[in-house]
Amino acid sequence: MIDFTQPNEYQYWTAVNDNVMDGISTGLFTYDGNVSQFTGELSLANNGGFSSVNRTISPLTIDINAVNLIYIGDGRTYQLRITTWKNDYRINYKHEFETIKGQQQIKTFNFNDFKAVFRGRLLSGAPELLAEDIKQIGFLIADKKTSPFTLKIQSVEFLNFK
Repeated sequence: MIDFTQPNEYQYWTAVNDNVMDGISTGLFTYDGNVSQFTGELSLANNGGFSSVNRTISPLTIDINAVNLIYIGDGRTYQLRITTWKNDYRINYKHEFETIKGQQQIKTFNFNDFKAVFRGRLLSGAPELLAEDIKQIGFLIADKKTSPFTLKIQSVEFLNFK
């Protein structure tokens, strides 16, 4: 489990924003005294429009097939992202989720429901998402709304969901 109420958790996260492609969106992971939060502002200037954060995770056991997320959102749509590396080949998998402004939500995402993507486009023929291949977890926002965003994350737990 990743416990975002721990004051040092945010330090393990790295931001990757659209400035890697000349955009000017901002985003970072911070600690507000209670939980870690993904905050920033999207901009569509220079063909931009996304912000993301991610962290490396410890190896998972093969019986893991889902991830449980507890969060408080701002009414916007985010992506839970999982990155795998297998045979020196990197694949990102995404699952979108809606938030309700100011309301705590708990959602469980089955690995079978994630979609393989590359630079925002769906990949066909990608391998099945398996726990033993997962190296990173992250969050991304790319909803084309040019306004500030805040996603407070309370916990992420990998589990065997039957």
